[in-house]
Amino acid sequence: MVAARRLSVFQRKVETGLSPTALELVFEHMRVVSEGHLDGDAFAGSTMITLDLVAMAPRLSDDADAATARRFAELAPDDPRVRARARAIAFAEARRLAGGTLIQPEIDLEVRARGAAVHFALNVEATLRR
Repeated sequence: MVAARRLSVFQRKVETGLSPTALELVFEHMRVVSEGHLDGDAFAGSTMITLDLVAMAPRLSDDADAATARRFAELAPDDPRVRARARAIAFAEARRLAGGTLIQPEIDLEVRARGAAVHFALNVEATLRR
């Protein structure tokens, strides 16, 4: 091993995250499909949110391709802004489908990329407030 003669006092990190401004754009262009039903006071349903990067290509500086969709899908589940927004959308859809006020929601989130699209699958279970 060769001894280092000069050392930097700085440790450098390259970190990639989702842009707040781009997230607003992405959620403006989403497609939402939901299904669910009440069984007594118990609601169970699912919401699929689809983000088509190709449709947003004119407004993105990144390539609207499968690699960008995969990277977005990797970062999204760990981003609290994305989780909160996706969960809020799914819960609003659940309330709409239930036709009443839901409480005690349990919401699972899974994010996948398929081609240049990103799919959020959210399963919602909640109780109807009487």
